[in-house]
Amino acid sequence: MTEPNVSRETISEAAVAASTEANSAATKDGLRIAIITGGVTHERDISLKSAHTVALALRNAGFEVEVLDFDSTLIPNLRKGNFDLAWPLVHGGIGEDGSLQTIPPLLSLPFVGTPAEESSIASFKPHAKAEVLRAGRLSPEAVALPRALFKQVGAPNLIDAIVSTLDFPLVVKPANGGSSLGVTRVKDVEELRLALIDAFAYCDTAMVEKLVHGKEIAVSLADQGDGLKALPPVEIEIEGGEYDFSARYETGRSIFYAPARLSETQMQAVTEAAELVGQVLGMRHFARIDLILDDQDRAWFIDANVTPGMTEMSLFPQAAEAATGLESVLKNIVRQAAAS
Repeated sequence: MTEPNVSRETISEAAVAASTEANSAATKDGLRIAIITGGVTHERDISLKSAHTVALALRNAGFEVEVLDFDSTLIPNLRKGNFDLAWPLVHGGIGEDGSLQTIPPLLSLPFVGTPAEESSIASFKPHAKAEVLRAGRLSPEAVALPRALFKQVGAPNLIDAIVSTLDFPLVVKPANGGSSLGVTRVKDVEELRLALIDAFAYCDTAMVEKLVHGKEIAVSLADQGDGLKALPPVEIEIEGGEYDFSARYETGRSIFYAPARLSETQMQAVTEAAELVGQVLGMRHFARIDLILDDQDRAWFIDANVTPGMTEMSLFPQAAEAATGLESVLKNIVRQAAAS
C-alpha cells in the first residue's frame, strides 16, 4: 500500500515540549522511559500529540523520559539509551499490529502495552470480533473482504452478495487502524461502493458490519496493580453526523461525558463487557474497548484499541481524569509494566 502523505512534524516540536525543570527532577523515581512515537502511519500527527501528553505527565510524576521516533534510529537509540522501560505510542498500522511490539523484547527491554502476538489479533478487527464472539459476547454481524477478492470475482457480484445477506444500514471500515479513518455509515448500494473505496485507501481488507443503534461508550482499561480494570466509561455524543476523524479531534464536534450518563445496571454491563474483551484478547497494561449500548442495555463490542490515543481530546485521558487523574493512572501503569 502507498505510504500516506503524512506530516513530518519533528519530535521536538510535538512531543518533547515539557519543561526543563520537570526533566531535571525526573531522576527521583529512578526509572528511565523511552516513549516511541511518530512513524509513517496515517495517524502520525496524533501519535506525536499522544507522546507529548504522556511524556509531560510522566515527567511531572518523577520519571526521566526521552521521546524517540519510530524510524531507522529507533533501535540504536534504544540500545544506547540505558532505558528501563519502553512505551510504544504509535497509532495504527505497524504501530499496533504487533510489529513494533516485537522490538523491545529483542532488546530485553520491558515495555508498556499488549504483547506482539496478542496485538496482532486485537488490532485486526475481524480477528478480534471472532475471538469476542467465541467468548459469548455480542458483536454486530459482519464480513471481512480483501481488496483482491473484488478483483477476483468482480466488485458488482460481491456487492450484490453483501447486500443480499446484510441489511442496511451498514458500517464500512478498514480492518485495522484507528481514529475512525476510513469509517463510513452507509444506507444504500451506491454509498457502500464509495465507502469500500475509502476503506481500501487505509487497508487492503475492509469490514462491512451491521449498524447497531445506541449510545457510543468507550471503556478505557488500565492496570493499576490489580490487573486490567475499567476506568470510568466515557459517553460520546456527536453534534450532527458520526464519530469520524474530525469529530474526534476538532473542538466542538463532540460532547463527552466522563463518567458516562448510565444507570448502575448499564454501567455494570459496559464495564464487565470491556474487561472481558480485554481478557479474551490478552491485552495488557492499558487499552480501550469501544462499545454500543443498545436500548435493551446490551453492550455490543465494536473495536479494541491496542494503543489508544492520548491527546487532550482523546478518550483514555478523559477516563483517567475521571478516575484518579491522568498522572496517577499513567504512573501506576509504568510501575506495573516495569515489574512485569
